[in-house]
Amino acid sequence: MNKDNYVVIMAGGVGERFWPMSRESRPKQFIDILGTGQTLIQQTFDRFKKVCSTDNIFIVTNKKYRGLVQDQLPELPEKNLICEPARKNTAPCIAYAAYKIHDINPKARMVVAPSDHIILKEDVFLDIIAAALEASTKESRLITLGITPSRPDTGYGYIQFKEDSQFVDDERMKKVKTFTEKPDKELAVSFLESGDFLWNSGIFVWSCEAIIGAFEQYQPEISFVFREALGKYNTAEEQQYMDVAYTACKSISIDYAIMEKSDRVYVFISDLGWSDLGTWGSLYDARPKDKNDNAVVGKNAMLYDSTNCIINIPEDKLVVIQGLDDYIVSESDSALLICQRSQEQQIRKFVNDIRLKKGGGFV
Repeated sequence: MNKDNYVVIMAGGVGERFWPMSRESRPKQFIDILGTGQTLIQQTFDRFKKVCSTDNIFIVTNKKYRGLVQDQLPELPEKNLICEPARKNTAPCIAYAAYKIHDINPKARMVVAPSDHIILKEDVFLDIIAAALEASTKESRLITLGITPSRPDTGYGYIQFKEDSQFVDDERMKKVKTFTEKPDKELAVSFLESGDFLWNSGIFVWSCEAIIGAFEQYQPEISFVFREALGKYNTAEEQQYMDVAYTACKSISIDYAIMEKSDRVYVFISDLGWSDLGTWGSLYDARPKDKNDNAVVGKNAMLYDSTNCIINIPEDKLVVIQGLDDYIVSESDSALLICQRSQEQQIRKFVNDIRLKKGGGFV
């Protein structure tokens, strides 16, 4: 394995759209959501052990999840666990990891990936990651993986690429033209018909030097915070500094902060059997179905005249459901959700209302 390859796994999200199964105390990345015997973060960690050694894998998470990460990933060196004192979206956490890894190895190339994605075609994925790591060494490229869309999904961001991308050394790699965040249905349909749009996977590849340079150019306020920490990274002073300074960072995604601004962004067209597993709908797509197209997690669900539902219940709970079509039914830790699948985007609103009206104990 190339000693210059590093992986950063982002694992700080709360996963509100998977409430009530995903809770603030144990978000979805720490749950065996697919019934495989491994949590999502464990699957992701094992996948990336084929890209670099465990010494070169870093986890970025909220400080409240330190214990969960250590329990579920005992192989992870403690020094490779980056604990954010506050949630600031993806740009600050990526900048933090890049500066920290660059301090260790100025030649480092890094893959950045969420902890909760499904990759069914792992061999294809690893091949693309290897090619992207190699391509990232040229022209300070910032590379993302784009997924060939199978439907006009309004829950994903989209990447438009240039058909006539020249001077690239891999036919799967294209220069990025535009980013569009979660379009409406009509626009998503037009994207699919055009043939030059991909889903934005949220998986990135670049050299530490290139992404640090991009932060200094496009987000000088963020880069200032992490540049001031030079000399403190990978020492006892690092956490103390970050506990104060990190809160000064604005909350912004890497797409808005860097990718939409840079003219050095490329995308690898990828068919990976990918899902971001961000919603109940994506879990429904990933789960096996019964003869009535119901996806059931839990051995004691009895369904009558019910179709196209996703059911998630505890193993020791008996649930009888009659006459539902296209619903989410989920029970976990004293909370029950019954919601039309077509309305699942409202779950975040439900969670906010619960927090305001019933208190944080239910979220």
